[in-house]
Amino acid sequence: MKSSFALVVTLASGLALSAAAQTSAAPAAPAGPAKIAVIAFQVAVAQTNEGQRNFADLQKKFEPRRQQLKTLSDEVDSLTKQLQAQGDKLSPVEQQSRATAIDTKKKQLERDAQDAQNDMQQEMQDLYNALASKVYDVLSTYAEQHNYTLVLDVAQQSTPVLYANKASNITQQIIDAYNVKSGVPAPPASAAAPVAKPGAAH
Repeated sequence: MKSSFALVVTLASGLALSAAAQTSAAPAAPAGPAKIAVIAFQVAVAQTNEGQRNFADLQKKFEPRRQQLKTLSDEVDSLTKQLQAQGDKLSPVEQQSRATAIDTKKKQLERDAQDAQNDMQQEMQDLYNALASKVYDVLSTYAEQHNYTLVLDVAQQSTPVLYANKASNITQQIIDAYNVKSGVPAPPASAAAPVAKPGAAH
């Protein structure tokens, strides 16, 4: 389940950040060159102190189920090895009985593992969506304060950005701004989520 944290980035729906540049009832911006920034939004959400704390808590919540799955998997392996080792000493009826029991446990393991994965993915999605909405509010305020015309999400595979210099990447600034606003302390170094540091688009 160590890779499950990274899964949230893959599964997360993301937000249409370019909406920040849509026209509204506000007065038109002064004429001049557009000021554009880029952000790896999903990375920003995951790397906030609150994001790391919430997803670490989710890992802990599902740890008992992971242990149950491991126990059942070990049991299946043990029974399978016993049958392989003792097969020629058992009657056909006993062989079939044990093989059926193993098959039943394997199917149970598959069902339980799938259920656990689905439940965790759904909770991850819910956690991400709730936090993403709050991080977006910080991003929107930051963009307005710094007079950005457009903010593009380079974490999206469909992004049109082929290159952006480091100065235009505001991922870390948004992480820092959100951490200040939320007041959530940084997690211990050992509990920090193993996600890549934000960087410029390539």
